[in-house]
Amino acid sequence: MAKDYYDILGIDKKAPKEDIKKAFRTLAHKYHPDKKTGDDAKFKEINEAYSVLSDDKKRAEYDSYGRTFSGASGGQSGGFQGGAGFGDFDFSQFTQDGQDGGFEFDLGDIFGNVFGGGTRRTQAKRGRDISVDIEISFEESVFGVERTLLLNKVSKCETCGGTGAEKGSELIKCDTCNGKGQIREVKRTFFGQFEQARTCEVCGGTGKVPKVKCHNCGGKGILKKETEIKIKIPAGIDNSEMMRLTGSGEAVSGGAAGLPAQAGDLYIKIHVKKHSTFRKDGNNLLMDLNVKLTDALLGGEQTINTLDGAIKVKIPEGVTHGEILRIKGRGVPSGGHRGDILIKLHIVIPKKLSKEGRKVVEELKKEGI
Repeated sequence: MAKDYYDILGIDKKAPKEDIKKAFRTLAHKYHPDKKTGDDAKFKEINEAYSVLSDDKKRAEYDSYGRTFSGASGGQSGGFQGGAGFGDFDFSQFTQDGQDGGFEFDLGDIFGNVFGGGTRRTQAKRGRDISVDIEISFEESVFGVERTLLLNKVSKCETCGGTGAEKGSELIKCDTCNGKGQIREVKRTFFGQFEQARTCEVCGGTGKVPKVKCHNCGGKGILKKETEIKIKIPAGIDNSEMMRLTGSGEAVSGGAAGLPAQAGDLYIKIHVKKHSTFRKDGNNLLMDLNVKLTDALLGGEQTINTLDGAIKVKIPEGVTHGEILRIKGRGVPSGGHRGDILIKLHIVIPKKLSKEGRKVVEELKKEGI
């Protein structure tokens, strides 16, 4: 069985080159034989996967046939394993779908049968993923909030529960596939005759069809409609953070034999509005506070508006510019506790002094202050 290079690198099949290179560097660094976590066999496997997926031609061949024919390493190229290669065989005389008088064949099917043992692994049908963006206030990002989304998406029919059968009706065996969910076909190719299985289009791979179709969805089990989804945005969420709701994407009808169809996922990107006073740093809230020179020298008191309301902050005597004051338990909630508010002091130096003020400062200067 051909290796799954995408799984080896831990990336999606649609991943761009940048993601492939990034995944390779991370794994190569981890499993390099010179490292404590090194694994020589794993390192070679990672290199093999990268050599194929980083090359556009090899990747296209691998995506189509499950292996490459352009000199990839690891015994994945050059024709049959343990047999003669294709050499200089001219494929130009053969065409797909029987055009131009050639054989009717599909290269993907042929090589899947020749190299993959003639069978394909059955996978559950899956609906489309959906992504949305939500903007929330700074306060909502700190304390969390519940939101209701109204999405126009393909959902399971509530009338029939997704079965496609009218209420009170039953599901019966599909006559097209004889209840197997698959239809087997024999194709003639230049390699000989090969048997291929495809999903039954009538029952969608379930092997069953409704005796009486649902009047609401027409027997499909799904339909497009407006759907309300309530989401709970957790306290302390950051700007640009992504939330994933499994199974809240679009539904899909049918399914493979023994494998029910699965709905896609809903991805929610959070956008947090900037606050006029506070910034987040982990579970702490940061702010700047201007302090008069007299308060810095003699001490004082100021009122600040926190996210919980107004509080009075004492300015200690003799504070310096850039000093940090801490207010405990007024920050971001996390695990039953809350972070702190960190106040950075900025001492404001007056640009002009009165005559009396200048005399006072001159006296301080004489005292070496």
